[in-house]
Formats: sequence, C-alpha cells, structure tokens
Amino acid sequence: MGTVYVTCEDSILKKLDERLVIVGPERNVILDVPLLRVEAVLVYGRATVTPALVMDLLERRIPLTFLSVFGRYLGCLQPELNKNSPLRTAQWQLTQQPERAVAVVRGFIRGKLANYRIACQRAQRDHGIDLSGAVIGLAQAIHHLTTTSQVDQLRGHEGNGSRIYFQSLPQLLRNPAFTFSQRVRRPPTDPVNALLSFGYALLRHECQSMLNIVGFDPYRGLLHCERYGRPNLALDLMEEFRPLVVDSVVLATLNREILQPTDFTVEAVSGAVRLTDGGRKVFLKQYEQRLNGTFKHPVLQKQCSFRQAIEWQARLLAKFALGTTDQYPPLILK
Repeated sequence: MGTVYVTCEDSILKKLDERLVIVGPERNVILDVPLLRVEAVLVYGRATVTPALVMDLLERRIPLTFLSVFGRYLGCLQPELNKNSPLRTAQWQLTQQPERAVAVVRGFIRGKLANYRIACQRAQRDHGIDLSGAVIGLAQAIHHLTTTSQVDQLRGHEGNGSRIYFQSLPQLLRNPAFTFSQRVRRPPTDPVNALLSFGYALLRHECQSMLNIVGFDPYRGLLHCERYGRPNLALDLMEEFRPLVVDSVVLATLNREILQPTDFTVEAVSGAVRLTDGGRKVFLKQYEQRLNGTFKHPVLQKQCSFRQAIEWQARLLAKFALGTTDQYPPLILK
C-alpha cells in the first residue's frame, strides 16, 4: 500500500491487533489494512490518533504527517533520526565550503530549470503550442548558472527561470474551464494554485522522509535560506522533482478533465480555494500513480519509480557530501 492518506476530517486512527483501522465520524470503518503494508501516514485536517497507534508507528519507524485541509504542512511525528552521524557531520561541513556548496545548489537549480524547459519543448512538439520564448529564456537562465559562483546570484537565476515557466503555464493548461495568471501561495486563490500548493506539500513530505532514511539533517539546507522549523534540505531536494512529479500531475489531471471545477470550494472569508473531499481523493490517486511510475534513471542506468528516485538522489547527494564523488548530478528526464 505504501502511503495512507487520511482525508476524512474528525476520523479516528487506531491500532487493532496488527492492523491500522480508520473510523469515520459516523463510526463507519473507512480503512482496515495490515500495518506491515504501511510506509507512511498523512492526515489532512482534524483527526484523532490513539496512543497505541502512535507508539506502534514510532516502533515501526513509520512517519505520521499532519497537513491542513489546504495541504499546508503542519508537522510530522517520526522516529529518531538515522544514526548516520558521519553523514550529518559532512553535511554541516559542506555548508561551510562555498565552492562545493555552490556546486550542489547549481545542480538543484539546473535540474529544476532543465525539466521546466523540457516540459515546454514537449508541449510545443505534441500540441503545437508556441513556447519558443520560454524555451529560449530558460536556456539562458540555465547558461547563466555556469558563470555564477554565489548562492544569492544562483537564487536570482532560479527565480527568473521560475517566473518564465509560470508565465508559460497558461499555454500549458489546455482546459478552458481553468485559468492561471500567476503563482499565488498563501492562500491559493484559484484551482491551479490550489493543486500546485497541495502537490508541493506532498512532495515535501516524500523528500523529507527520504532524507531521514539516508541520514541527513533535513533542516540544514544549501539553496533555501535558514528558517526556524523549516526542512530546508527537503525543499532543496524537491526542486528538480517539482516539474517531474507535481506539475505534470496537475496539468495532466486538468487537461484530461479528470478534475472538474465542481471539485473545488472557495472559503467565504479568505477566498482560499481548496479541493473537496472527493476531489482530493481523485488527485491523490493521480499523484500516487505518478510516484509509482517507472523510468530508467539517466545516471544510475536502472529502472526505478519516482519515489525510489527521490531516495536515489538523496544518496547521490550523500556521496558528494562524503567526498566519494566529485559532483551531484540532478535528475533530468528528456
């Protein structure tokens, strides 16, 4: 089963024998699954988790993550960190070595912008959309990365490349029932932004989990500025996966009319847009299918799923931090 998504508010999560049982507010059993099949649990909105289940999840090293109904990350209950202290020492040393740190940051950003560019090129080829301006602009932003040796300047090129991509997003969106003008985060004020924010929260959870497995400190990042309580390295690692996982799922779900405008609701006071319970289940199914989709890793030359690829990229980053490789290769899929 992998990840269990709890989307019904006011549900109760409990342990019954060796099984995870989820009971809805009407006392109906929503899910009954062996704990051996569970790798992670994500809860959206309010829910009650019994102490017995909490203890069992910790003993089994299964993370329990809480998100708001909008998909905003709230926190995570997880077992103790991986005991790989040499890796965390190397990670902290890496942040104090400007040249090596810049090389990693350049890799994160190059992966993200290159995957943005490939998405635009594919849309031009498959759907006859003129995105030549975006393709050229992203190519220029990628080129500037090679001549930049300061992290702040690299952040500027990343911001410029992202701006170019999101300006082209209305053309990538081919469903007239949905529109997009700009990236709006807190709160998202249209369905496209709501899906992007929700998907990025899910991706952040995946990246943070894999970094914990490998042995990193997920809060000590290189690209993202230090902020108390924010898993900066998880945000770093997810950059190259944003277009590959979340953006592709959002566009496919809307362009194929898998989601409809009726699958979204608007908060009366804030104007925030979020998925309905039914819409959230549909999107989560599409997201899981994408994570489990397989491809040949261009660096390791092995078949893997996108979920496995996140772990593999974390391990490639660990090899660079420990000095066993001389570069960090981002995941770029053509």
